[in-house]
Amino acid sequence: MTQKIRIERIRIGISRVYVAMIVALISMTESYWSTSFPPLTSAMIITAIVLVITASVGRLWCSLYIAGYKTNHLVTQGPYSMCRNPLYFFSFLGAVGVGLATETFLIPVLIITAFAVYYPLVIKDEEQDLKRRHKESFEQYEKQVPRFFPKLSLLREPASYQVNPVIFKNHIFDVIWFGFSMGILEIIEECHRLDLFPSILKIY
Repeated sequence: MTQKIRIERIRIGISRVYVAMIVALISMTESYWSTSFPPLTSAMIITAIVLVITASVGRLWCSLYIAGYKTNHLVTQGPYSMCRNPLYFFSFLGAVGVGLATETFLIPVLIITAFAVYYPLVIKDEEQDLKRRHKESFEQYEKQVPRFFPKLSLLREPASYQVNPVIFKNHIFDVIWFGFSMGILEIIEECHRLDLFPSILKIY
């Protein structure tokens, strides 16, 4: 096993433990705002839905361009013309949306913190690999296109684009976890209503 694979497995293990801890926290707590300021929780839910829908559509858009091309080609069109890591950007939006669906501010802050710690390392490793594979082409792309936050004025899309349907179909299932997470939150909330899950404390 190479050092890179070993480090990646450690990262995945840590991220899974972190997610499990957040789920456990949600299961044992309630939102302070749900009873003290219902209009705020309504705004949170609406924002959460908008972010999750945007993330789902955005990830599908990204997958359309990288399905079958990610490893051997430098993709620079569509969402990849606006930023170098649009897949992670849309994942970030979706994760924050799921966090807001808990009707708290603490959970989104924990999610943002995890992204800020974990993904810069992943992006750095991937960019080193892209530099090795594509050399000058990637260096030019790196100078022109921002790393994470999209710049809409840079958007370029071709009149036509060949897509590998088999690989794209597999990418579609990667989007499901946003809706799945929202469903889990609804189940947890219902369990709280039925007193199946104890609420140890309320969180902001």
